[in-house]
Amino acid sequence: MGVFDILLLAVALSMDAAAVSMTDGMAEPKMPLKKALGIGGFFGGFQALMPLIGYFVAGLVASAFLDAFEKASAWISFALLAFLGGKMIFDCVREMRAEKEGEKGGEQILSVGKMAAQAVATSIDALAVGVTLQMAAISPAGLFPPIGWSVLIIGAVTFSLSLIAVYLGKLIGDRLADKAQLLGGIVLIAIGVKLLLEGIL
Repeated sequence: MGVFDILLLAVALSMDAAAVSMTDGMAEPKMPLKKALGIGGFFGGFQALMPLIGYFVAGLVASAFLDAFEKASAWISFALLAFLGGKMIFDCVREMRAEKEGEKGGEQILSVGKMAAQAVATSIDALAVGVTLQMAAISPAGLFPPIGWSVLIIGAVTFSLSLIAVYLGKLIGDRLADKAQLLGGIVLIAIGVKLLLEGIL
């Protein structure tokens, strides 16, 4: 797994956070820059932390069964990313259906607690991505850049896209939120297929 793959992975992982950030921007049109930066910081921080945790937990398990994991790494990566991507697509379709039946509320003030809760909720899936990064690290192709730089890239991309999404939410409404989540799911599945093909060919 190379730099381009990590960047694609970062963008795909950030789609949930970007969609929620866009919603935050719509809910609080007068949000100050400080709070928008806080949203990006929460999302970016947790999106970097979760893969790191998943990576080291998977490393502890993989060290005991290294040979087996080397052989199965491509399939494990594919299964995890396909599951996560499929879940994003499914959630997106479900949310679009729910929105057709619901009504939009008035302006809401976003608290620090809610920001933290959103960040945790949108980054839980990234634990499994940490497992994928560990599988890539022990595979013959290896992982580049190393895990530290990889999670920094993921965090930085998520921070940037979340910050942009807050202001997009103020300007153009919630249409892009659905498309962003759908695109993220497709990208995750595509990366999984690529890793699988690299591992079996």
